[in-house]
Amino acid sequence: MSDNLSSMFVAGLAQLGLDGQDPLLVEQFILYRNALLEWNARFNLTAITDPEEVLLKHFLDSLALLTVYDRPEVCLLDIGSGAGFPGLPLKIARPQWRVTLLEATGKKVTFLRHVIETLQLEQIEVVQGRAEEIAHKQEYRATFDVVTARAVSSLPNLLECCAPYCRVGGSIILPKKGELEDELAQGRRAAAQVGAALKADVPVALPGLDDGRRLLVWEQKKLCPAQYPRSWAAMTKRALR
Repeated sequence: MSDNLSSMFVAGLAQLGLDGQDPLLVEQFILYRNALLEWNARFNLTAITDPEEVLLKHFLDSLALLTVYDRPEVCLLDIGSGAGFPGLPLKIARPQWRVTLLEATGKKVTFLRHVIETLQLEQIEVVQGRAEEIAHKQEYRATFDVVTARAVSSLPNLLECCAPYCRVGGSIILPKKGELEDELAQGRRAAAQVGAALKADVPVALPGLDDGRRLLVWEQKKLCPAQYPRSWAAMTKRALR
């Protein structure tokens, strides 16, 4: 396996103001990619197994969030982090950020902790649990500057899961792809019920990612009402809209 970053990935880093020649940055992304592909042979962590595609469709896609939110000191929550996207690439690029990865599946939690230890990352924690349950714990509620989720779910359900964690004035950033007109209309109505409002809808314009990817940025206007989020069964049965 190559111990170099591809030219397209390096060009994407440059577009984001990151130095693709920085030794630590290069080493950490390569170690992360190698661990992902090695563990994926034993556990189903990702359907993407081409080393170049990992760099672009996982790492660079995660870093695209920096195009809509990039501040020196950030407390970020990544819901349903899976193999670490987008939280871990963002932590590598912005080591001063405080990052929490929330994941329910044990083998994925084990992998995330392995990568954090391998990369010797600090100010990052992995919390095992379901987002709709952890959100009712006081220490996590209305705590984060940025809440993001790369999960494949409807906007109403994503917003109901994310909003309780976001501080007033903070941002919820949801990567999406494809035709969203109807889903976005439902999302706007759901957002109003959980104290959020759509702030921006930004196309992703980075190398290798010109396939309809968008970042939906929501602002948390007021505290999310205490009854949210409901159970996943309740959300699935009757989504906010």
